[in-house]
Amino acid sequence: MAAEPTSQPADSAAAHTGESTEAAQSGGGLPQFKFEFWGGQIVWLLLIFAVLYTLLAKVFVPRLRKVLDVRAETIASAVNQARTVQSEADAQAAAAKAEIEQARAASRALAVEAKTKATAELNKRQAAEDERLAGELAKAEDRIRGLRDAAMTNVSSIAVETAQAIVERLTGSTVTEAEIKAAGQGAV
Repeated sequence: MAAEPTSQPADSAAAHTGESTEAAQSGGGLPQFKFEFWGGQIVWLLLIFAVLYTLLAKVFVPRLRKVLDVRAETIASAVNQARTVQSEADAQAAAAKAEIEQARAASRALAVEAKTKATAELNKRQAAEDERLAGELAKAEDRIRGLRDAAMTNVSSIAVETAQAIVERLTGSTVTEAEIKAAGQGAV
């Protein structure tokens, strides 16, 4: 009995080996390449293609198209919003530039006005100072004239005194003022 079980596996192995050699001799290989299976393969190919095409056409492509359309709308609205913001910024920049130019013009006018006022004030002060100096100059000239006239009146008395001192030193005798004046008139 023990021999039988061992013979069965040997027989099955031999049978299996016989089948594989038979399959190898009969052309074996992949069933896809056998003409007898092509009909079923083409049917399954068309069936799977139809299912995949239907899924793509009815489910996946519309969803993808919807996502792409939403994306395009989002991008377009963002671009339009950016253009709007840019145009507003340009308008604000132009307004700011105009305000700056107005401020510059106002500051220039204010500077010219301040310069004019300062010049007028300076001219007014200078005229007042010139007038004050002219008055002081006139007073000084009057005082100089008075001192000169006083000096001229004293010149004759100083000349008489000097002449008396010279005569006294040279001759040793004193001379009167009348004698010196008489001698001075005779010499002229």
